[in-house]
Amino acid sequence: MGPLIKLRFFEQPGLVRQRMHVRGRTLGFTLLELLVVIVIAGITMGAVSFTAIQNNGQKLQNDAQRIALLLQLAREEAIVRNRPIAFEADSERFRFFIRDDKNWNPLSDDDMLREREFKHTPVTLSIDPPIASQAETQTLRIVFGREPVDKPFVLTLSSENAKVSIRADGVGHYVVE
Repeated sequence: MGPLIKLRFFEQPGLVRQRMHVRGRTLGFTLLELLVVIVIAGITMGAVSFTAIQNNGQKLQNDAQRIALLLQLAREEAIVRNRPIAFEADSERFRFFIRDDKNWNPLSDDDMLREREFKHTPVTLSIDPPIASQAETQTLRIVFGREPVDKPFVLTLSSENAKVSIRADGVGHYVVE
């Protein structure tokens, strides 16, 4: 029995190679395993890029949220400063002005109410009820006075196939729809 054990001990590495060759397996990954890993990685990267890249509707929604908050701030500033403040927007950007004795001056010293560009341009703006004095111009202007109560309005922003509305109730609440 002793020599047989010795013989098996020396032949064992050959048996391992012979068994692996008989089964057809070698060290490493099979093509199928590599393809599964590549498919999983592709699906993961696609999901990440899909959620990371905003579409036009999301950009317009973010702009509307920002404008709603800034309109609320401008209204409060007009009451606190006891001077009218205007929101003005065209297809590319929006900004705020304050009324001095005779002129509208941009609020360039105020970091919150500074001029900003829309994330996705061009943006079409409309207001309901329409402002009669702005029927011919491309620039929309909403003026906030010193009074705490104002007329309600709906400001609509649209770009390509996306549309978002900001509803103002006249007493300082702005809701994005």
